Amino acid sequence: MNGIAGSRRKTAVRIMAALVLPALLLLGAGREVSAAGGLQMSTGYPGMAVTAGDELSFALDFTNTTGAGMAVSLETVSLPEGWEGYFTGNGSEVSQVYVKNGENEGTAAYSLSIPEEAAGGDYEVVLRAYTGGEASDTLTLNLKVTEEELGGSSFQSEYPEQEGSAGASFSFDTTLVNNSASEQNYSFSSNAPSGWNVTFTPSGESSPVNSITLEPRKSQTITVGVTPAADAQAGAYTISCAAVSAGENLKTELTATITGQYALDVTTPSGRLSTEAYANKQKEVALKIVNNGNTDLTNVTLSSSAPDGWTVSFSQPTIDVIEAGASVEVTAYMTPGEDSLSGDYVVSIKASNSDTSDNAEFRISVKTETIWGVVGVLLIVCVFAGIGWVFHKYGRR
Repeated sequence: MNGIAGSRRKTAVRIMAALVLPALLLLGAGREVSAAGGLQMSTGYPGMAVTAGDELSFALDFTNTTGAGMAVSLETVSLPEGWEGYFTGNGSEVSQVYVKNGENEGTAAYSLSIPEEAAGGDYEVVLRAYTGGEASDTLTLNLKVTEEELGGSSFQSEYPEQEGSAGASFSFDTTLVNNSASEQNYSFSSNAPSGWNVTFTPSGESSPVNSITLEPRKSQTITVGVTPAADAQAGAYTISCAAVSAGENLKTELTATITGQYALDVTTPSGRLSTEAYANKQKEVALKIVNNGNTDLTNVTLSSSAPDGWTVSFSQPTIDVIEAGASVEVTAYMTPGEDSLSGDYVVSIKASNSDTSDNAEFRISVKTETIWGVVGVLLIVCVFAGIGWVFHKYGRR
């Protein structure tokens, strides 16, 4: 019996030892970690993909388990060649931070600048936080620089087509994007028709520019102003605009459509709209039909409105075409009525086609020729001749 009881006691001791010993070891190990450190530095995203030229900021959190607040020094242990990094706090560069006991979120930040010429690949940035005692910790940032495809820059307009009447100006909003890994200086040019004016004005500026400098992966809104020539005819005009740098040639095509403007003018080569005529005698009047619009006019018909008994005809009753800005001369044949009395009369001349028309009023002063005028002159001649004969015959007596 005693042997059995003793054996049971030995087994219980072994079990107790097996359970308690690991717990004591763990407790002892925990005390050694806390005593040796008690400081932890971390960030929410220690590993990420970036591109050359990026400006990054990592929020830093600190955990203090020492039981008391402490001043913690900060340093960059390792940094890839050409990269720049520093610690910040409250907007200023710092080298120390005060860490209270417990959790300290966003107490400081680490600003990192990746050079534009950084090659693609994996990089490490190692940071260290430490005190004058044993508390310290390191944080490794794992960054993967992705290769960027060059030549992805663009010069485009969301609305590249506009329509307006003659004399109107056009304004296109375009976006110039530099997707290269280096700064670019772009010069602007266009192939607008002769007499047209094209300007390039960056947003926020009041005056046009000939060139602009853009940093890598930046964009700029450019307003392209297009002023057509004064004599531009109706139609669609394509204007190719270019932004050219040392390494890129970016182009965008804009379309300005000038709508038809129709205008006729009936006048004379001298501009006078008055003349004289005699009753029942044909009078030739030179007319000038002018196309003041920006598109050709076809099938222009001439017509008239004259007093009763008058006749009016034209050397060219229908004009096949009058080009924009051009004129055609036509002769009007006006014959006052046989019974027309002396005085002023109005004859209206109209030129028209399916798109437009114009009319002009001519003042015609009619002179009357009668047989009594001739008879009167003959009677006066006869009277003077008779008087002369009487003096000649009886003057000697």
